[in-house]
Amino acid sequence: MGPTRNRSTGHSRWIAALGWLLATGLVYAENWPLWRGPRGDGTSLETNLPVHWSATSNVAWKVELPGSGHASPIVWGDRVFTVTALPDTEERVLLCFERATGRQLWQRAVVKSPFERKHALNSHASSTPATDGEQVFTAFLDVRDVVVSAHDFDGRPRWQVRPGTFSSMHGFCSSPVIFEDRVIVNCDHDGDGYIVALARRDGRELWRIDRPNKTRSYCVPTIFEAGGRTQMVLSGTMCVASYDPRTGRQHWIIDGPTEQFVASIVFSRPANLFFMTGGYPEHHLLAIRPDGEGNVTRSHIVWRHNRASYVSYVPSPVAEGDYFLVLSDPGYACCFEAATGRLVWQEKLGEQHASLVSAAGLVYFLSDEGVTTVVRPGPKFESVARNEIGEKCFASPALSQGQIFLRGDKHLWCVGAGR
Repeated sequence: MGPTRNRSTGHSRWIAALGWLLATGLVYAENWPLWRGPRGDGTSLETNLPVHWSATSNVAWKVELPGSGHASPIVWGDRVFTVTALPDTEERVLLCFERATGRQLWQRAVVKSPFERKHALNSHASSTPATDGEQVFTAFLDVRDVVVSAHDFDGRPRWQVRPGTFSSMHGFCSSPVIFEDRVIVNCDHDGDGYIVALARRDGRELWRIDRPNKTRSYCVPTIFEAGGRTQMVLSGTMCVASYDPRTGRQHWIIDGPTEQFVASIVFSRPANLFFMTGGYPEHHLLAIRPDGEGNVTRSHIVWRHNRASYVSYVPSPVAEGDYFLVLSDPGYACCFEAATGRLVWQEKLGEQHASLVSAAGLVYFLSDEGVTTVVRPGPKFESVARNEIGEKCFASPALSQGQIFLRGDKHLWCVGAGR
């Protein structure tokens, strides 16, 4: 399709989504267009999301998913998307569902190749897709080649590129990030790691960052307005770094503090601090001032913790109000004063790989066993609800338009009636 038709199609999609929102009274609701939502930090601005549910109550629908995968669902208007891997055909596919009913609208094969070696807790479809309301962007591995693709909302392929190789004994996971006119994909791996920005329209490469240290990590970059500028921040490959997402130019870097990372970085506006949690083999929790230039290893770390019971390797944390919350590897929910790093409380909730999400002053912890504990951050531990669906969950929740979308081992769940 030519550029004029692309713009027309995108405008029509936007108008249709707006019309649907108006018709259902959801004008102030949010889409959940990519990994960890519209801000990439797990936060929702909605105020009426479900707090109580079970496998049989307050569930709008659930639908069986083919294959397997740990990618989160994403939501735009009346569509829900996710990806999965089909072992019988060795296909990685993009799935589209009707948001109101859960009915599958279409399924498209994106990559067909032998399954890569992976960690037992990883999957062959772990990268959450992203959408700009016109196209859906996915990232998979084809043996050693990273494959980034774009499909329209009817499942038609728009473009596909192979920006480089990827090697890791633990498998592949790199969720695309959308910023302005580009799709950004991080490929830290056991080789010449890189981050690449591709044009949303045609997949053309716009910039490339050569990453140091040649060490596997799986962090999705997060983009914030902080320190008076736009910063794309991530940990990985033995460093923590900030870049300009428009050009790829580095703002600042911190050496270490350990070898490998998975969790994304979040930002607290009240505290004016970035928070990093990771990793392996050492455990670190860092609060970082956002106004640095060059190497700030000795100058911009405001507070630090090294206790394993405080630190998360896989699930990303969340900053909520004056607090910063983490689910540590041993399964402890930890609540810190964001500005000082003082531990306010710690409570055993169980092992969790899903990242934390928050809305209306509440934080949702989703355990591997499919139990969601809803907590109100504050000076003491306050559990508002404990909800079980009876199905294992490794994917992070999506919050949109008064509903919560959970991806279990076998099913996609829509919780709540919406607005």
